[in-house]
Amino acid sequence: MKKLLSAALISSALLLTGCGDKQATDSDTPSPININLSLVFAPSELLTQELIKVTDSIREKTDGGVNIQVFPSGQLPVYKDNLEQVVNGANWIAVEDLTYLGDYVPDFTALAGPMLYQTYDEYLAMMQTDLVSDLKQQMLDKGVKVLNTDYIFGFRHMMTNREIVEPEDMRGMRIRVPGSQLFISTLSAMGGAPAALPFPETYAGVQQGVVDGLEGTILTMYSNKMYEVTKNLSLTKHFLGTVGVYISPKVWERFSPEQQAIVMEEFEKGALSNNTELVRLDAEYAEKLQQLGVTINEVNSEAFNKLTQPVYSQFPAWSPDIYSRIEAELEKIRAQQ
Repeated sequence: MKKLLSAALISSALLLTGCGDKQATDSDTPSPININLSLVFAPSELLTQELIKVTDSIREKTDGGVNIQVFPSGQLPVYKDNLEQVVNGANWIAVEDLTYLGDYVPDFTALAGPMLYQTYDEYLAMMQTDLVSDLKQQMLDKGVKVLNTDYIFGFRHMMTNREIVEPEDMRGMRIRVPGSQLFISTLSAMGGAPAALPFPETYAGVQQGVVDGLEGTILTMYSNKMYEVTKNLSLTKHFLGTVGVYISPKVWERFSPEQQAIVMEEFEKGALSNNTELVRLDAEYAEKLQQLGVTINEVNSEAFNKLTQPVYSQFPAWSPDIYSRIEAELEKIRAQQ
């Protein structure tokens, strides 16, 4: 209606003045698209800081046309509720791990399964396969456009009150895990006794002997001072912590082609920056943990891998052959590296 009124006013002016020159108006200038980005990570964490840099750059390069505001620490809905905002078509970007995509396309959860990746590069290469491209298309059909899946926050290891090398070393150990069936099934398969303790209670739980330890990334263990209550870090690499960036296709289609290109490029740059810095911080914080008296040791990865393979058959919604398909892709990736 506003454009029609503007056209009518211009036509009237031309009739009155007889002038053929049209005056410029602001009526065709699109309004900024304001979007909330929600994630559970704290403002001080690397991933949050990188995403703030990404959204600032997008705002600058689109001249404010795409205005993404970052809300860390679960200020807005996170986890399942986060992705539901995207599915419902809100002006929203959800940053969550791949398992939440599994609520819509179950095989996505298998890509975050236990003992898959040996290096960060293997995961990044997996995200470029036809297998993942097909899953992304299935997500699009469910109302979620996957902008990026390359943000890594580290391998998850065991930090316990005694060294773990072989599976029998874990037998009966009470290990704090998130309240996720995938985590619970994996830790059980590895020989531990998983305890779904809220993370804020974990420090005191280890200190008081409620649990024998926890699992998590090197950065998490250092930043939360778990080294004060436990002194053994066993490099199990049982999970790789990653997140993806998701938006509604309806919101995406409101962007101009130029804006879409900028958004994709900046999130890709942000992932590269995040992962490069992560490699540096992994080494730095591992050294700091050792200086604080933590012993770091390798484990029998092959033995743990065999124990966790049956986990992939415990989720009926997953394709029966999903594990073999993932492994086939990883074999090709490793042959090329």
